[in-house]
Amino acid sequence: MAEFIFYIIIAILVFDYILERLLDYLNSRLWSYDLPVELQGIYDAGKYRKSQDYTRTNTRFSIYSDTVSFVAMMLMLLLGGFAFLDSLVWSVTTNPILMSLMFFGILALASDLIGLPFSIYGTFVIEEKFGFNRTTAKTYIMDKVKGLFLSALIGGGLLSLIVWIFMMTGPWFWLIAWGVITAFTLFMFMFYSNLIVPLFNKQTPLDEGPLRDAIEGFSVRVGFKLKNIYVIDGSKRSSKANAYFTGLGAKKRVVLYDTLIDEHSTEELVAVLAHEIGHYKKKHTLAGVIISILQTGLMLFILSLFIDKPVLSEALGAEHPSFHMSLIAFGLLYSPLSLILGMLGNTLSRKNEYAADRYAGENYNPEALAEALKKLSVNNLSNLRPHPVYVFFYYSHPPLLKRLEALKKIVAG
Repeated sequence: MAEFIFYIIIAILVFDYILERLLDYLNSRLWSYDLPVELQGIYDAGKYRKSQDYTRTNTRFSIYSDTVSFVAMMLMLLLGGFAFLDSLVWSVTTNPILMSLMFFGILALASDLIGLPFSIYGTFVIEEKFGFNRTTAKTYIMDKVKGLFLSALIGGGLLSLIVWIFMMTGPWFWLIAWGVITAFTLFMFMFYSNLIVPLFNKQTPLDEGPLRDAIEGFSVRVGFKLKNIYVIDGSKRSSKANAYFTGLGAKKRVVLYDTLIDEHSTEELVAVLAHEIGHYKKKHTLAGVIISILQTGLMLFILSLFIDKPVLSEALGAEHPSFHMSLIAFGLLYSPLSLILGMLGNTLSRKNEYAADRYAGENYNPEALAEALKKLSVNNLSNLRPHPVYVFFYYSHPPLLKRLEALKKIVAG
């Protein structure tokens, strides 16, 4: 049985890799340096050619990095790398919590080291070449150090707690672990901007002036209480623009990137904000949190059915059953279901994006939102003609042309 599970894991990994390459191929079939008719008025010929170069470069780069990761994982499985690491931690301690921390800590560090050259190249070569990068070497290093520290503190703490819950509760493991993870998820959703973001970026309240007046005026008009409007120094790392909404109730907060403010008119910025308010008004934000919690519960329930089965550890070559080896095997076996849930989540997300666009168009200005979306896409060199199958698998937002088409219907009445 263990050997059968091992081959299933190998088959899943091979299938995932081939599927990703097939999707990349389908997407590449639509690449062209000739400006399509439907994009005239959005891209000029020079900018469109640059966007195509950016898409080609990133796709090829992702193929290289994905291939290295795939080969590394296959070598770990075929050469008994997980079993070797398992025997190593067993030789140091027999405490399940310490073993899990050592096992996943070493794996995380190794994974980070393998990915480091690709991360550096992506930031300082590709993003630099296309005019996006503003990250200094100092900022990059500090980000890595802070990221590793937070991963060790938060990830290690949660892992230790989950292993302890498993040791103490047995059959009720999944339910109690679900409650703990849910509490942590809600806490981070409410306080992420207050606790984590300041470690990496400066957030300052939006200054008094025409923009703040316009935002607050719209919020009052649609019955949306909004006092927390912040600007984040996104230009510290990239010229790309963005905005996001976080928190619930009194803790809800809108964060605008300084690059977004620099590149858009007041009317366009309010339209972007109206879109974000649309998500809140339509309860997309709350629904997203609930769905995430339910998916976590499903995963933990399925995990509880198999986590104490020695066959999972044996499938990876372990001499002794353990929580950490079973968790690795389960994670690999769970990936097809995760893929399906991800596609369903993306389908719902695209539907919600249309709804938020419609809310902004009906309650504010569809033309202003359309212009904002065009600017965001062009300034970020977005690929505006992705293959429909690629969109189905990967896109959480509809392609720009589809969104513009929907907004035109609002203008038409």
